[in-house]
Amino acid sequence: MSIRHSLLALLQDRPRYGYQLRIEFEDRTGSSWPLNIGQVYTTLDRLERDGLVTKDGADGEGHVVYSITPEGSAEVRHWFTSPVPRTRPPRNELAIKLALGLTLPGVDVGAAIHAQRAVSIRALQDYTKARRDTASQYRSADTARLLVLDSLIFQTEAEVRWLDLCEARLMQLAGPPA
Repeated sequence: MSIRHSLLALLQDRPRYGYQLRIEFEDRTGSSWPLNIGQVYTTLDRLERDGLVTKDGADGEGHVVYSITPEGSAEVRHWFTSPVPRTRPPRNELAIKLALGLTLPGVDVGAAIHAQRAVSIRALQDYTKARRDTASQYRSADTARLLVLDSLIFQTEAEVRWLDLCEARLMQLAGPPA
């Protein structure tokens, strides 16, 4: 996820200070990916260094307000019009854990799969309930949250299917019961 581009996109709306950006990001993404406020300010410092934002000074309460520059606006336009690259898939801690578990003695990979499936199914139930609750009281402002919840549901469903495949492969490796 590009925090850099997300913050720039939010600054296109209007100037904001770091905490406002954090709250706005979480509100617009359904609080699915909480941001660390330190990460927000570190990113803002880099954006300023790169000439994509400027500090407008402090508001009445001493918060440093940031604005997007024309170069920053161009960067956001490019981000929105460019596909997310699939050439380098993100690290998947679960896949790494299971792959390493298969290669190390004494690791019960079947138990790891079972435990993860239980957690994934619970997450799927939670996402589905949140989606149902949001949809039942739908307002146009909820569209972004629904999109994020749909994405989480699809990803979690795929993870559960993949765990089923992993378990089936483990059973193949074990061979027929004696």
